[in-house]
Amino acid sequence: MKPLMLFAIVVLVAIVIVVSFGLQLEPSAPIEFASDAAANVLYVCPGTSAFFDNFANNLQPVHHILIIVLFAVIMLLAFSWGWALYQNLLNDSFKRDTFKKPWRLTKWTFWCAVIALLFVMTPNYFRSVQVDGLNGEYVLCEYNSPNVRAVPAESVHN
Repeated sequence: MKPLMLFAIVVLVAIVIVVSFGLQLEPSAPIEFASDAAANVLYVCPGTSAFFDNFANNLQPVHHILIIVLFAVIMLLAFSWGWALYQNLLNDSFKRDTFKKPWRLTKWTFWCAVIALLFVMTPNYFRSVQVDGLNGEYVLCEYNSPNVRAVPAESVHN
């Protein structure tokens, strides 16, 4: 196995372990409040990530163009696979070489789509919430996260 592949596997395992067991590099003290209000409280943190938010916002004007390009490439990919299948059907034999270019294009399309999705969506995109009575951008977070605020659950909206 190549060293880079082994490193990627080790990093992936480390990320899964850290996330699964809730480990943190810098734990903070949890917020204390009445135990009868525990079912009606959500925790929110300020949702500002200057680099990722600015980068994703700068890509918004070309977001529509990226989707058009992605679907155009997917259609070309479908025709490429269809042509390779048709060539094998005409020859009445399976030739592995006819599928090399469509498979390479499939891999490139998949990874380019994943990278574009990561660039367009910020890390806080799917957990962003709006809190009644509070100005600014907030995200849902854990009770022991830095800058956490306990707010009533009915005031939090997606």
